[in-house]
Amino acid sequence: MRIKRKRYRIRAKRKAFELRPASDRTEKIRSTDLLLFCTARNEKIRLPYFLDYYRRLGINHFFFVDNGSDDGSVEYLKNQSDVSVWSTTASYKKSRFGVDWLNSLQMRYGHGHWCLTVDTDEFFIYPFCDTRPLRGLTDWLDASSIKSFSAMLLDMYPKGRLDQQPYQEGQDPLEIAHWFDSGNYTIKRNPRFWNLWIQGGPRARVFFPDAPKSAPALNKIPLVKWDRRYVYASSTHSLLPRGLNLAYDEWGGEKASGILLHTKFLDTFGAKAAEELARGQHFANSIEYKTYAEQMKNNPQLWCKWSEKYINWRQLEILGLMSKGNWA
Repeated sequence: MRIKRKRYRIRAKRKAFELRPASDRTEKIRSTDLLLFCTARNEKIRLPYFLDYYRRLGINHFFFVDNGSDDGSVEYLKNQSDVSVWSTTASYKKSRFGVDWLNSLQMRYGHGHWCLTVDTDEFFIYPFCDTRPLRGLTDWLDASSIKSFSAMLLDMYPKGRLDQQPYQEGQDPLEIAHWFDSGNYTIKRNPRFWNLWIQGGPRARVFFPDAPKSAPALNKIPLVKWDRRYVYASSTHSLLPRGLNLAYDEWGGEKASGILLHTKFLDTFGAKAAEELARGQHFANSIEYKTYAEQMKNNPQLWCKWSEKYINWRQLEILGLMSKGNWA
């Protein structure tokens, strides 16, 4: 694992040469700032609300890697005073789906900072997020000598067809996609990386009913007190050193954990899935997007009679999807 981590760090340093700064405001970063890292392509419609959400949460500076957008995303991000953005037209697939690019930025700028790594359709919630800023969580993690914080990816979806309610730029996507599966999840331990492997939810139920083991992984470790020696090994599913993946309690207790509300399933999803399938830049020859494109021909509805309407984090804790642990 040490050799693997060394190789990933070398890859990241090499892939850094593929990035060109479009707007570098990193001189503004203070030693105590909370940082967010993200890769994106043609996500301008989502960016206003995404930035507003995480600013309110307490993020001080945003790092974006833009992979060849042509919808005005870079121009929009360049006008944001708390955003630094790098552009590249290099292969997303050959960068290990953006992981190498973000590892390179985290190694250079993230050392000593709490770093949150998310996509533009992911919204991080944690215990007491309705009353305590993100710094409240990171201060408690520091005091508890905890270096990483896990969050399950929870797929959110609307009731009815995905194209029934058009999403408007700047809108809170949870106004449309506010339903989720409260059960239907499988969990197992990955003996190699020591992380939990979670699958299920509406994507397994609707898009992979005959092959649930092919459904996307829902386990994430998005929040890390970064050290330049660290690397993400597989998206944000696992890290090296692998002790960072032990973000759960194996001895009968519960460690605090969060949720990433995943708002992929809006009316924009069909066109986005078709675009990404055509690009062929995703994992396992884009099998996930091939499945999406095929199923979208039938205008599937993700809502079912067992769907739950999202209320708040306390509801998710009661359902066992997240935990406040011993944080009171």
